[in-house]
Amino acid sequence: QVQLVESGGGLVQAGGSLRVSCVASEDPLNKYAAAWFRQAPGKEREFVGAIDWTGRNTTYIDSVKGRFTISKDNAKNTVYLVMNSLKPEDTAVYYCAAEPFTTAQAMAVIPLDYWGQGTQVTVSS
Repeated sequence: QVQLVESGGGLVQAGGSLRVSCVASEDPLNKYAAAWFRQAPGKEREFVGAIDWTGRNTTYIDSVKGRFTISKDNAKNTVYLVMNSLKPEDTAVYYCAAEPFTTAQAMAVIPLDYWGQGTQVTVSS
């Protein structure tokens, strides 16, 4: 079973950029699709975007399209979420999740078995 650990969160000013990483262990990442979710205080967890298991296809929610990019480096067993033009409403704990041999679109709707512990991203105004 894959183990996921996020890192790279922090405090950034509005308009800034941040890259968060999700390192997989115990199982090669090359057979997994990966998704990023976020949860702001007092709100439900929200799907942000995903990359399919091949690494060739991605999907994003409308509010982050054009600002966020998800990529997967199988050699490093790492999934990245690059966030540009950050807004205060992007403040949340960001979680990665993985599922084997899944499409990016499916990651938004199916139950996911593997989750990281989350990393805090805070965007100041």
